[in-house]
Amino acid sequence: MNILTQYFNTKHNTAPFSQIKNEDYLPAIQEGIALAKAEIDAIANNPEEPTFENTIVAMDYTGDILDRASSIFFNLNSAETNDEMQKIAQEASPLLSEFGNDITLNPVLFARVKAVYDSRESLDLTTEQATLLDKKYKGFSRNGANLPEDKKDQLRAIDKELSKLSLQFGENILAETNAFEMHLTEEKDLAGLPEGTIEAARSLAKAQEKEGWIFTLDHPSYVPFMTYADNRELRRKLAIAFGARGFQNNEFDNQEIVLKIAKLRFDRAQLLGYATHAHFVLEERMAQTPEKVLSFSNDMLAKAKPAALKEFEELTAFAKKLDGIEQLEKWDGGYYAEKLKQQLFNLDDEKLKPYFQLEKVLKGAFTIADKLYGLTFTEVFDIDKYHPEVMIYEVTDEKKDLVAIFYADFFPRKGKRNGAWMTSFKSQYVKNGINERPHVSNVCNFTKPTETKPSLLTFNEVTTLFHEFGHGLHGMLANTVYPSLSGTSVFWDFVELPSQVMENWCYEPEALALFATHYQTGEVIPQEFVEKIKESASFHEGLATMRQLSFGLLDMGWHGQDPTGITSVKAFEKEQFESTRLYPEVAENAMSTAFSHIFQGGYSSGYYSYKWAEVLDADAFEFFQEKGIFNREVATKFKDNVLSKGGTEPPMELYKRFRGQEPKPDALLKRAGLL
Repeated sequence: MNILTQYFNTKHNTAPFSQIKNEDYLPAIQEGIALAKAEIDAIANNPEEPTFENTIVAMDYTGDILDRASSIFFNLNSAETNDEMQKIAQEASPLLSEFGNDITLNPVLFARVKAVYDSRESLDLTTEQATLLDKKYKGFSRNGANLPEDKKDQLRAIDKELSKLSLQFGENILAETNAFEMHLTEEKDLAGLPEGTIEAARSLAKAQEKEGWIFTLDHPSYVPFMTYADNRELRRKLAIAFGARGFQNNEFDNQEIVLKIAKLRFDRAQLLGYATHAHFVLEERMAQTPEKVLSFSNDMLAKAKPAALKEFEELTAFAKKLDGIEQLEKWDGGYYAEKLKQQLFNLDDEKLKPYFQLEKVLKGAFTIADKLYGLTFTEVFDIDKYHPEVMIYEVTDEKKDLVAIFYADFFPRKGKRNGAWMTSFKSQYVKNGINERPHVSNVCNFTKPTETKPSLLTFNEVTTLFHEFGHGLHGMLANTVYPSLSGTSVFWDFVELPSQVMENWCYEPEALALFATHYQTGEVIPQEFVEKIKESASFHEGLATMRQLSFGLLDMGWHGQDPTGITSVKAFEKEQFESTRLYPEVAENAMSTAFSHIFQGGYSSGYYSYKWAEVLDADAFEFFQEKGIFNREVATKFKDNVLSKGGTEPPMELYKRFRGQEPKPDALLKRAGLL
């Protein structure tokens, strides 16, 4: 009996992590595929006339065993992986992509879907049903269902290869990140570093039974070192190691992989009749076309660049005056920006951290969710966890009904990838009259508690926690009928709205008063700090905007044209960064070879969506500010039209219903101090 293929006889049907063994995954995924195939065959070979119910709806509820098993596996492969799991991923990924193709390239099934789609005008469908039908039809047409047989085979081969390459890309980055460490034994090399960073580096060395201090390329180690370490040579060493990941002509080199992925994506788009991969992707986004993305990005760049150049000049002058630096290098930016920020605002993370104890910040996020949406989070200890550090909460509404299960996993460890993300172990949907509630997870990499201190967050980490929690609420408050339209299953350039809007509460005195209290004295964060946080929020906003836009433009460079002629990753990047370059080129470094967002995650042709969603979030939050940041009426409008609706309607329609109008970029430009 494979535990993963049974109905989980657990509280709220939660995943029984402690009973799952590595050897269960592959057989469960294989069995899940076989069961789902049988369900699909039954739909395809149904002798009755195709209808919306017996074809479209039936398809949406297939494969639940496969979905549960594969989501548990891939979530853990990100949060708690090991060599064995990575091997399983290499075997499972092509199977899943092949199964996906088996469905979308099944001519009998497609004929049924097309029959329903062609008669859609006469079906009298609800908006959600019409969206589901459109999505199912496009799921076929965008995956080659209208292609002749030989082209379908080409498509299958491309998809299989792409799924392998992106996995390999990610494993190479993880290997390069883990392979590097900077072991320091001289106390003088620690000058400038915060005590918490030093302590963490010390425990890392201790864990390896070494003297001194160890720094790594993991963000909680890398970022503070680059921001505070006085030793310029060591900053250079660390920065070059970070920027060289996947670009060292060794067994973990990603250059060929990047070129192959870009080329295969282009070939795939061409096969399907699209000009480029970006044209293919953007058909299913709010932005709709590469032209629109480029005009949006260049418009923002035009507004940000003058500010960025001015900020860069000021920073250069400041570094020269302070330390006689003639030429600012990439490894100087964060360090001198922090010094300048301290001089201007007298506000550094070390001053703020004591007010941001992780437990209190999390509780603050819960309190805000309660004030806005009437949610209560209760920690429970009778639900299985995949690692002792994970915390689990039952989320209930004002009627005491279960809304969701929430998993929180906050600290770095060896088997966990860098960064922060939201995911789910089980989707929300309605079946047989039962509203199945979702199991949602937030995974982050915050500084661990030490022997002497609890986990104290930088302000940046506070906004990260709120950001992921915003995605979490989008998942938890989901309330749709069909699983494929639920929660965060929305257009990619809309998915960041719930997360980014949540960050705004971190800057509001009324909200900060709820959770920003000193971990030793209990004193609420001083008002002057709050004012400085707000003021400093737009510090170097021109530079930050230009940096963000440069990544989006690089993404469009790889995917918005024919990449066949590109032979050198480095040379191509250099060209793409022409309009946004400020620092001298570093020969040993490349960005694309570690640009996981677009070569491993789902952001290809979509990196612009961070900025796009910022326009939405600034405009949305302005509405809250007009009525009061805890105004229930506005919050309910946001919940009913955005958070609960998933992908059931075009996002601009949902947004306009919440806001009463289309979003304007002015709110963002004002917030960023660029107007």
